[in-house]
Amino acid sequence: MPIDPNAEARIKHSTLIRNELATQDTAPPKPSQTPNGDEARADKIGTYSKALIQDSPGFVNLTAFKAFREALNKAGFTPPGLHNMPNGILGGTAQLNGPQGAFAFQLNCLDSAQFGPTTVPAAPELSSKEYGTELVELYWASLLRDAPFTEYETNETAKHAAEELDSAKFKSTYAGPLDSNGHVAPRVLFRGGFNAGATTGPMPASNRPQYFAGELTGPYLSQFCFRPTSFGVQELDQKLYTAPAGLDFMIDETTWELIQAGKPTGISFPLDKTNRRYLHNGRGLSTYTHEDELYQAYFIAYLVMKTLNIPPNSKSPYSVLKSEKPFGTFGGPDIAGTLAAVAKAAIDAVWYQKWVIHLRHRPEAGGGLVYLQNKGAVTAGTIDAEVFTSKALAASNKHNKSDFLSQAFPEGSPTHPAYPTGHGCVAGACITVLKFFFEGSTIIPNPMVPSRDGNHLEPYTYTQADGGVMTVNGELHKLAHNISFGHGIHAGIHWRSDTDYSMLLGEEVALSILKDKVQTYSEEVSITITKMNGQTSDPIKNS
Repeated sequence: MPIDPNAEARIKHSTLIRNELATQDTAPPKPSQTPNGDEARADKIGTYSKALIQDSPGFVNLTAFKAFREALNKAGFTPPGLHNMPNGILGGTAQLNGPQGAFAFQLNCLDSAQFGPTTVPAAPELSSKEYGTELVELYWASLLRDAPFTEYETNETAKHAAEELDSAKFKSTYAGPLDSNGHVAPRVLFRGGFNAGATTGPMPASNRPQYFAGELTGPYLSQFCFRPTSFGVQELDQKLYTAPAGLDFMIDETTWELIQAGKPTGISFPLDKTNRRYLHNGRGLSTYTHEDELYQAYFIAYLVMKTLNIPPNSKSPYSVLKSEKPFGTFGGPDIAGTLAAVAKAAIDAVWYQKWVIHLRHRPEAGGGLVYLQNKGAVTAGTIDAEVFTSKALAASNKHNKSDFLSQAFPEGSPTHPAYPTGHGCVAGACITVLKFFFEGSTIIPNPMVPSRDGNHLEPYTYTQADGGVMTVNGELHKLAHNISFGHGIHAGIHWRSDTDYSMLLGEEVALSILKDKVQTYSEEVSITITKMNGQTSDPIKNS
């Protein structure tokens, strides 16, 4: 007889839960997703082809591309090991970054193929005004990498960037947030949120202002990016080494061509080891995300919440279980483990979107096409004409002596497609978990802001522009955009839309995991969270 007299019944019940969840997760297929149409171009110049054989700068070898696409179409439906990418399609020593992750199956939530149709629209097309506006924003961001976020309102380049994005040429297709006066202002540059006044885009204008509440409150950086904490008894001050100021890459044709073909350049990525500083500018955020672990920022945010004594979600079952405290469920081991679980599931889901559905090319390819169109190597009109008369391109050209979009990393982007972004999807998933466990309406106590040089922290004084106070949920939204835009807009390797929609995808993944996960708890659970669109989620419950 087993030591536990209920062991046999417990095992049967556990198996029943597994079977019921598996059946529930076998949902009918949602409407199929449609990519933006760039892959239909005969020349494939609007589609991801980095590291494949290139016939000439910017033009992939079509035979290699066909074999590449056929391999993706067949992958996942043959025995493991038989759907590797074929030999002879790569142009150099660089390898494609984990395409088989797109075909990994999920066991703790819906399958990757079930996410996305309602949250990830087709990306802007190569010739569209939306594409051109995103590219103009990236040129401005590249010129502001070393500017302290606290000085955007007085920085002349930031003023010019805001003025141009707010102009009649770009405002209707600019996807980022507006200030309280309805303008693109220096203070809101490179923040998250949707432009409610945009006349284009897949999201109804009436819904846009509700998304990512709290993004425009307080300083650019989330409090979770720099507040000191501890990892057990190990102090964690959150200071870091960054790349040296002014060190940008891929601004000449030779380097750009080598990198697109996956060939080595011999250029390294040094760090400035003279001073550890707090995050305070785009260069720092870029460097952080070049080396960060999958869910690093969100695990640290969890530690900071502990340090700040942020209370648990008011709907936690432990608000009524007065003789018990959480540990393996709703406690530290549960929170840390769930963050890891949703991060892995989010990567699988976003890899499916990247490799199977969208194959969107990287901004470095867009900057290369600007160069090629200017020299007549691609047809006029391939990229929107407004890009070529923009102040952003003129300023970048003056600074770098070329049309290329400068990159913060010597290798440019990783060798996988742009849309959506892995950093953004993990961000959306992890902050959803933190909302589940912690009370999101809690006001952040004693807000701080890094000094202009990042050497120390200073008290933050609210201004009229804030329009409120910083809350946990608002700072989580901000953190997700900080990290994903650090890897994207500030580094030059992702488009704005890559992040916004990947965060929504990550939220979708996390909610699926939490919905299944609570069925395994013995506590009675019924928790709602405020989603990124401002709406209350369906109850996450087991009764």
